[in-house]
Amino acid sequence: MTAPDLYVYAILPAGLAADALGTGIDGAPLRLVDVPEGVAAVVHETTSGPYQGPDEDAKRWILEHSAVVERAWDITGTALPMTFNVLVRAGDEGTATETLRGWLRDSAVQLRGRLDALRDRVELRVDITLDRDRAAQDEPEVRALAAELDGKPAGVRRLLTKRLEKLQRDAVDAVADRVYPEYRRRLVGLAEDISEGRRGGRAEGQVPVLSAALLVHRDRVQELGAELARIQDEQPAAQIRFLGPWPPYSFSELRAPGASTA
Repeated sequence: MTAPDLYVYAILPAGLAADALGTGIDGAPLRLVDVPEGVAAVVHETTSGPYQGPDEDAKRWILEHSAVVERAWDITGTALPMTFNVLVRAGDEGTATETLRGWLRDSAVQLRGRLDALRDRVELRVDITLDRDRAAQDEPEVRALAAELDGKPAGVRRLLTKRLEKLQRDAVDAVADRVYPEYRRRLVGLAEDISEGRRGGRAEGQVPVLSAALLVHRDRVQELGAELARIQDEQPAAQIRFLGPWPPYSFSELRAPGASTA
């Protein structure tokens, strides 16, 4: 009989009863692998390998994984989430459970320290973009060129329109570059850590300013929301997306021993 692997959801402080967490992906029974050093892993046993299937199934599995992490986080006040599809396999130490338990013992001091540091902290996602047309309309050069379009022949209008579109892009890119350091400073002042994404991608008509995950104490979530509202009031062209609170996925990257991902 094949020895089971362990699908790992999160690392928690020891002491939680597994039945408090409900079930896992596809209703899998959950259990805790814990050690006397004060940390535990939320897992379920599997012999089928990593989850692979159609997109709709993958979305459901990810949501069910996240639901387990969030329940554990809500109950304990702190957690180190694993990403989706992390399996611990048997190794030289023996079974998957023995391998995982050995890693928990060896890493207990580091894990407890990180759990303590993340207690009552949440992850918030902030994306700020500028609507190109609204942000450009206050730029003097853009207004002047737009005024020239009136009464011009069709061929001239086409040329001027292309120039206008480039001028708008350049003007709003300059605005985004100008406001980025100020917006970042204001948000970092309310956060304990920041993990920034790329600014390169853009939706049609939108110019990216800042895309970041913020680690924030629960008590400061509303304060950060109020700061974003002030940014919106100051810059009507800003489009702000504010998501969370979530467990601190971006600030607790872990790799368990013998782990594999799909």
